[in-house]
Amino acid sequence: MVRKIVGLVILVPLAVVLIVLSVANREMVRLALNPFQPDDQMLSVSAPFFVFIFSAVILGLLLGSAVTWLSQGKYRKRARNEARSAVRWQAEADRHKTRAEEIAGSTLPRIQAK
Repeated sequence: MVRKIVGLVILVPLAVVLIVLSVANREMVRLALNPFQPDDQMLSVSAPFFVFIFSAVILGLLLGSAVTWLSQGKYRKRARNEARSAVRWQAEADRHKTRAEEIAGSTLPRIQAK
C-alpha cells in the first residue's frame, strides 16, 4: 500500500513534468555530432528537442543501472558462495542427525531388554 502511494506521489508529478516538457519543446533541433563541421549532414540528427531529452534520460537510467549491477557483483558472488556453504552445512547436519537416530535406534532395544 505504501509502495503504491509513494509511486503515485513520485510518478504522477514526474509524468506531468515530462508531458509539459514534451509539449513545450516540440520544435525541431539538429544535433551535430561533428564538432569541426556542424553543417555536415552525415553526422547530424534532426528531431524534436524532447526526443533528445528523453533519450538522454533513458541512456542515463540504463548506464546507471549497468554500473550499479556491475558494482554489486562482489556481493552477488558472496551470496552465491554463502548459499552453497549453507547447503553443504545443512547436508552435513542431516547426515549427523540420521546417524544419531540410527545409533539411538540401535541402542534403544538393548536398554529396554535390561
